[in-house]
Amino acid sequence: MAGKQKQNITVKQNLVIDKPLVLEGNAITLPKWVPYAIVFFTALVYSQAYSNGLTSFDDDFYIVNNPFLRDFSWHGVVAIFTSFYSGNYHPLTSLVHLFQYHFFELNPLIYHTTNIIIHLVNTYIVFIVTKRLSGQDITAMVVSLLFGIHPLHVESVAWVSELKDVLYAHCYLLAINQYLLYLDSGLKRKHLYMVMGYFLLACLSKSAAVTLPVLLVAFDFYRGRKFNVGSILEKTPMLLLSLLFGILAILSQRAGGAYNGLMISYGVVNSFFLFTTSLSFYIIKFLAPTGLQIIHNFPILQGIYLPWLYYASLPFVLLVIWLVSRKNVLRKEILFGTAFFLISISVMLQVVSVGSALVAERYTYISYLGLFYILGQFISLVAVRQYKGISIALVSIIVIVCSAITFDRITVWKDDATLFNDFVEKNPDFYYGYWLRGNVAKKNGELKKALQDYTMSIQLNNTFEDAYYNRGRIFQDMGDSKSAIADYSESIRLNPKQADSYNNRGWQLFTTGNVNAALSDFNKSLELKPDFADALNNRGWVNEQSGDTQAAMRDYTMAIDKNPGYDRALFNRANLKMKTRDFNGAAQDYTQLMKIYPNDGNLFYTRATAWQGANNLVAACNDWNQAKALGHPKADEMIRQFCK
Repeated sequence: MAGKQKQNITVKQNLVIDKPLVLEGNAITLPKWVPYAIVFFTALVYSQAYSNGLTSFDDDFYIVNNPFLRDFSWHGVVAIFTSFYSGNYHPLTSLVHLFQYHFFELNPLIYHTTNIIIHLVNTYIVFIVTKRLSGQDITAMVVSLLFGIHPLHVESVAWVSELKDVLYAHCYLLAINQYLLYLDSGLKRKHLYMVMGYFLLACLSKSAAVTLPVLLVAFDFYRGRKFNVGSILEKTPMLLLSLLFGILAILSQRAGGAYNGLMISYGVVNSFFLFTTSLSFYIIKFLAPTGLQIIHNFPILQGIYLPWLYYASLPFVLLVIWLVSRKNVLRKEILFGTAFFLISISVMLQVVSVGSALVAERYTYISYLGLFYILGQFISLVAVRQYKGISIALVSIIVIVCSAITFDRITVWKDDATLFNDFVEKNPDFYYGYWLRGNVAKKNGELKKALQDYTMSIQLNNTFEDAYYNRGRIFQDMGDSKSAIADYSESIRLNPKQADSYNNRGWQLFTTGNVNAALSDFNKSLELKPDFADALNNRGWVNEQSGDTQAAMRDYTMAIDKNPGYDRALFNRANLKMKTRDFNGAAQDYTQLMKIYPNDGNLFYTRATAWQGANNLVAACNDWNQAKALGHPKADEMIRQFCK
């Protein structure tokens, strides 16, 4: 080799297919501070998330309106572990939310900080696990960097509701680390027990963790461990746990109504192409993370056919299979990484459809580690073969592109307006985005904007019952009873079991003078939902205005029994008791209202009137004095007249 010095580099695997890549010679050793630098850089990329708020995209279900977070007691903890909520069973995640809410209520900074910190810790663990698995600092650096800043991971970190994702991944990664220690220690049982413990915690955080026992078989294969009875038996307890939590996941999804049969509705052939499209999506977005959005919805059939791109996914998947199966120096890395990806994402591939999304970016949080590993080992191979410049350039491009896209994507999660505007802009022909954005406008009191969005949603899908119902609410708030009744009626036609639509239509019918039809709707609403306090209160009011005070009193009382803190029903019953001269009973109801509104001068003034009717002037004068202190304009006159 004239003019060139022979390099002391070997690739021990060469073209032997059955061994993982082992690099010797001039393998690159990185400084010990590198993993900390990666964590710090990831923290900088996610720094904008600290100023983000909570959204009405599931954050309202899991946090804002979650009744399980209001009971910070042993009984409350037991309830979390023994109940399904919103189609899920993830009690450890709910337990973390319980502590967050108890100490910080709805401060979004706390929720975002928790997600980010766990993600940063996960990024560090990924470095440790990858270094232990590959023995390569470069591989560990590439994999942990990509894990930390890949744009498809934004959804898991910047979305408060996805605490379950980063939390289960944390326990999942710790379990993998312990399993590698178990293999490296000569199968010391203490490490296997730790694997089982972390696996249980992962399952309690999110049911997607059930894939771990099968994934550990892939680690056995990669490490060259013999497949025998012992290697199966050691995983049996975890397989049983997987079965248990798999059943719990199915039961919780059914209880939450998440199973929708969408895949079945497309037919066997089209469902197969939806499956290949899902695989294609995740592979393509790994390489080109663009066009990100909160929902990647199922396609609209063109007659009986899918759009042509869905059929094109099959040759793409076949091409990938051919590339994976080819013999090359990285073949075992490719097989292992592909197995890691497929096993960990398998339960999320919509074989049985759950929800309205075909694919979801958050499903890549763990599964992409397999693809990151393939790329990391490739860059390590390039680097040690004296192409350091190429490897540095490749890593630099990846880091710059991914961090820029991620940094920008985090801002989309700032609030409801930015989140849903982004979705509508990317899906101008999809009805659901307008409905989501309309909900935000309605919440902000922008009725005209909400009306426009709901109307557009209906124009794009005239069978979307929720849009009719919500638009009916807007018409109701605008005082357009005729239009409200029409929309509620259409909502009922599309979904005859919607108790809220009957209740709201009943109230609008009453305001237009159709009392009998109103009572009929309230009765139907309560038939569908017997504990519906609002319908009971509304029916009570209609009965009261119709002169049936006994029926009204009965309805108000039932509404309060169903919802003890229901202010409108308490106020209505108190006023009715005043009318029927039950002054002591009225005073008791006003007292209950004061627990809800302790600084309401009107309540003190009104209760004083009740005490006066009950001939209790001492109590009445005390309340008038309190009403005066709270600024009631008539209290002073009553004090001068009746109090000495």
